[in-house]
Amino acid sequence: MMLTRKFGWAFGVFAGTNFVLLMFASMITTFISPAAAGSGIPEVKAYLNGVDAPDIFSLKTFFVKVVGCIAAVSSSLCVGKAGPMIHTSACIASILGQGGSRKYKLTCKWLRYFKNDRDRRDLVTCGSGAGVAAAFRAPVGGVLFALECVSSWWRSALLWRAFFTTAVVVVILRALIDICNSGKCGLFGKGGLIMFDVTSADVTYHLIDLPPVLVLGVIGGILGSFYNFLLQKVLRVYNLINEKGHVCKLLLAASVSIFTSCCLFGLPWLASCKPCPAGLSEACPSIGRSGNFKKFQCAPDHYNDLASLFFNTNDDAIRNLYSAGTDNVFQKSSVFLFFIASYFLGIISYGLAVPSGLFVPVILTGATYGRLVGMLMGSHSTLNHGLFAVLGSASLLGGSMRMTVSVCVIILELTNNLLLLPLVMLVLLISKTVADVFNADVYDLLVKLKGLPYLEAHAEPYMRQLTVGDVVGGPLQIFNGVEKVSNIVHVLKTTGHHGFPVVDEPPFSSSPVLFGLILRAHLLVLLKKKTFLHACTLASIDVSKQFSAEDFAKRGSGKHENIEGIDLTAEEMDMFVDLHPYTNTSPYTVVETMSLAKALILFREVGLRHLLVIPKSSSRAPVVGILTRHDFMPEHILGAHPFLLQSRWKTIRLGKSNLIELFSGLC
Repeated sequence: MMLTRKFGWAFGVFAGTNFVLLMFASMITTFISPAAAGSGIPEVKAYLNGVDAPDIFSLKTFFVKVVGCIAAVSSSLCVGKAGPMIHTSACIASILGQGGSRKYKLTCKWLRYFKNDRDRRDLVTCGSGAGVAAAFRAPVGGVLFALECVSSWWRSALLWRAFFTTAVVVVILRALIDICNSGKCGLFGKGGLIMFDVTSADVTYHLIDLPPVLVLGVIGGILGSFYNFLLQKVLRVYNLINEKGHVCKLLLAASVSIFTSCCLFGLPWLASCKPCPAGLSEACPSIGRSGNFKKFQCAPDHYNDLASLFFNTNDDAIRNLYSAGTDNVFQKSSVFLFFIASYFLGIISYGLAVPSGLFVPVILTGATYGRLVGMLMGSHSTLNHGLFAVLGSASLLGGSMRMTVSVCVIILELTNNLLLLPLVMLVLLISKTVADVFNADVYDLLVKLKGLPYLEAHAEPYMRQLTVGDVVGGPLQIFNGVEKVSNIVHVLKTTGHHGFPVVDEPPFSSSPVLFGLILRAHLLVLLKKKTFLHACTLASIDVSKQFSAEDFAKRGSGKHENIEGIDLTAEEMDMFVDLHPYTNTSPYTVVETMSLAKALILFREVGLRHLLVIPKSSSRAPVVGILTRHDFMPEHILGAHPFLLQSRWKTIRLGKSNLIELFSGLC
């Protein structure tokens, strides 16, 4: 249609195809699995921190993530596939860790060995590394990504397990690439393990090249932090719209799709046509096929450089920007327009009810920014424009995501240019340092926007002023060692707590004493099995004959038992349950005078869900309260103790005004 100059029809087909694909992705996400929206990395990061949100790793989330990501990326939306691939791999790991899916009758008995928190967490960590290895063909980068970005607990055994996982990924990738290189995959599967091979044996740089590289890092840090700032504001608006219902979610996706199509089709008209370079190994212009020189509205033997960037896959566009010997292929105005468009389209495209990633759009935008800086430098630097594009990607990634080691290795594995290692390291360190002055990294911001109670590795300064007794809440629900069934049912129905202290009182002990902690899930198992006693006495039966370890194993991501689904007669409600055999008799406890900062370190490092607080005096009740993750959240602490907001020990976020106040105070 473009060849016959039917531009209106061409735009209609282009916009209509994008609209249908994006609406399909949005509908299956909205109505089947809302947990599949976004990149999934914040959810994986929160899960590995101890937050088990519902349905984030379910089988339906897995399928919606795969299908929806394909449709969303194909709809010309400025989103990536790396984040969804990480979430997809984590879903596979979690499903394996829970022994499969009983709901869909996909189970395997030997996999039940992993039905505990630690092994399942290790599998999800390995899965996230495998996702990066598959997305970027970067096995070592995948291991480092899992270590640096998503994992909260790391140990040496997990290192080689993650390395083994990514090694298997890259071996399978290599085998599939060989199949595709034989011509059986059409346009798909081109290239080798190195996605953007810019290997150059004669890359040299001198002292004169350092100033532009330093400037690249500083501006990359500013752009990255501003990217996070705008993304946070846009997502707040999107959340208000999405809360109004399914129709508003779909209308928002439709609006962004139409706007994106208009930008992609309209902006290339602002660029002038260029004659095809001589001596090319590929067709110019490329018509009716994938290629790097798009004719668009130009005359024969001419191409539109801006259309060549817009009407290409993200991978091909990045490859074009990274390529050496292409200094004269793009115009400054075209690269500038593409940078502005990709920067802001990446921000408004994220947050829709579709699976979407941030990694690839940031790499693409950074490559455009780096290429533009290289073009502006001209003869003042010996580096070619393609190498500036690689450094630009590194600077924007460091400024937005604040990862250093993993991004450095991923960039090197993507480009196969080890000679750039010193410059990439320098750019990443500078951009991260500059961006940290303004705000947090993008994934921390997304975790907070989603309301996930993520525990940081360090305690805030104001926590040193408080004890655990200052934040522990009430009222406390306590069960006796032998408890009446009706009381258990009442407490489970009227509270949402997941752990309850068990206290022995006379006649089972001489004085009230803490016996242990019992979980809601275990109480539901006892009520469902109906192991009741007619009198308030200790059970004389052998528990191991009535229950197996699998009865109390951690459930998967499907529907859990609830108290409403258990039917009990009036006679059974008057019976008793001996909780002693099923209680954890060695729960972690702290004295009520312990520093809140120390309690947080203990809570996070051990990976607890409940921390019992006991009194300092033996004359009081044996339990003061229970600390959960909620009690360590800054919102809860500062809400209960507002005087800390005026304290000089409050958290210092080093913004511009804070820096001025800090330095003036020191002076």
